[in-house]
Amino acid sequence: MKVLLLNGSPNRNGCTARALKEVEETLLKEGIETKTILAGNQDIRGCIACNGCREKGKCVFDDLVNEVAVEFETADGIIIGSPVYYSGANGTILSLLDRLFYSTHFDKTMKVGAAVLSSRRAGSTSAFDEINKYFSIANMPIVTSSYWNEVHGFQAEDVEKDLEGLQIMRNLGRNMAFMLKAIKLGKEAYGLPEKETAAFTSFSDGL
Repeated sequence: MKVLLLNGSPNRNGCTARALKEVEETLLKEGIETKTILAGNQDIRGCIACNGCREKGKCVFDDLVNEVAVEFETADGIIIGSPVYYSGANGTILSLLDRLFYSTHFDKTMKVGAAVLSSRRAGSTSAFDEINKYFSIANMPIVTSSYWNEVHGFQAEDVEKDLEGLQIMRNLGRNMAFMLKAIKLGKEAYGLPEKETAAFTSFSDGL
C-alpha cells in the first residue's frame, strides 16, 4: 500500500514539511510505502475549463499536475499539506488540486485522503474545509486524528515545540494506516460499494 504526500508549501524545509515528515515516519513504521512531492514552489496555473482532458486523458498543461496524476492513480491514499495564507490553503496547491481532480478520470473510490495544515496562529479550519471538499466529491474517506490535523509555528524549529501538533500527526499516520488496511480487507471480502451510473443534473429543461 502506498500514500502520496503533497507539500503545498513553497518552503522545502518549513513547518508544513515538518508536519508531513512526522506523518510519513509513522506510516513507514506501519508498513505503508510513501512518496512526497514538493508542489508549493512550482509554477502551476489554474484550470481554464477547456475540457481538453476529456479527449487527451490528462490536463492539456503538461506540468507537475500530470506527474502527480500518475502517482495518485496508483496510490491508496493521499495527504495534502499546506501552509495557511489568509485563512486558506496556498493558492498553488489549490490550482494543482482543481486540475488534478478534474482532469483525472480514474476511480478514486475508497482511496483515503487527509489534509495537513500549518499556521502561525489561526485560520486553519477554513483551509481544512477547502481541501477536504476535494475528497468528499470523489468517494474518498477522510482520515481524522485526535484533533484538527495541524501544527503551529512560524518556522520549522517552532513546530518542534508543538508537542500536541506532532502527536496529532503521529495519530493521523496510525489512523490512516489502519483505514488503509481495513479497506483492503473490506475490498477482498466484500468488494467496493455498488456504483450507479452517474446522474448529471443541469436543469437544462428549465425545471
